Amino acid sequence: MENSTFGGEILTLERLKLTSQSFIPAFVLLLLVYIFIVVSNIGLVVLIFKSRSLHQPMYLLFCNMSINDLFGATIIVPHLLRDLLLSDSERFICYTDCAVQAFCVHLHASVSHTVLMIMAFDRYVAICSPLRYASIMTGRTVAALSAAAWTAALLMVAILVGLSVRLSRCRSVVSNLFCDNASLFKLSCESVLVNNIYGLGYTVVLLGSSIGSVTLTYLKIAVVCLSSRNKSLNGKALQTCTTHLAVYVFLLVSGFIIVTLHRFPQLADHRKVAAVMGHVVLPVLNGVIYGLQIKEVRQRIMALFHNNKVALMDV
Repeated sequence: MENSTFGGEILTLERLKLTSQSFIPAFVLLLLVYIFIVVSNIGLVVLIFKSRSLHQPMYLLFCNMSINDLFGATIIVPHLLRDLLLSDSERFICYTDCAVQAFCVHLHASVSHTVLMIMAFDRYVAICSPLRYASIMTGRTVAALSAAAWTAALLMVAILVGLSVRLSRCRSVVSNLFCDNASLFKLSCESVLVNNIYGLGYTVVLLGSSIGSVTLTYLKIAVVCLSSRNKSLNGKALQTCTTHLAVYVFLLVSGFIIVTLHRFPQLADHRKVAAVMGHVVLPVLNGVIYGLQIKEVRQRIMALFHNNKVALMDV
């Protein structure tokens, strides 16, 4: 089978190695985390769109992150929850579904980088050119930047996955808990030189532009803060930039860990756990950081809880 063309459409997925004692806690924990991701991110989007005072560039960009986080978690977590309940003989996926899932997985990761780049630019304009902020970051500008972030990611990922889909297949086992580009082209016995070259170029362009723009942006912000004696400005910059950098650093570290572990087959189980964590922890972090640590959003959430409490007491 390894050296012959495999024409079947049904693939077998690997699974996490869980003991009978850890299976139920893992399932319950993953389910609760997914519920939190759905509630927090949908709640944040609804809250921002319903509150006129929150119709500002920074919060509209948060909506991009929340929608992308919900999209990324929904691609992975329900699929994993289902597979945890299935035996090894039932863990199947159609090749077409596998390719779609791989496309969505990489789209989520790419959009996370492109949107965070735009958020860094937004913070740069707000802190370094506050008087010009309203004229630069208009609603039309935010919409155009958001569309560019999604479109650029979509095009790059479409080529990435398309190069893998064109290959013939000689294997039927996906060496991962879910489908991604690496697991797709590993199904083939053909030369994947073109895939590796484009994949390297894709990674260099995405990470290079992401790291370069965020680093340059925050160096300029740091220069402005160090040269300014305005404690209010420095405090605001510290609050908004720290949360953004925390999310960005986690995104980079998790991505590097997953890519590195792909090069070591003997660490396959560690790679599977890292892949799940990368698609689950970031949406949770965003829900907590942007939903609870930003003053305006926190006040809105507290007001909603207070109103509900008063209504219950009146009843």
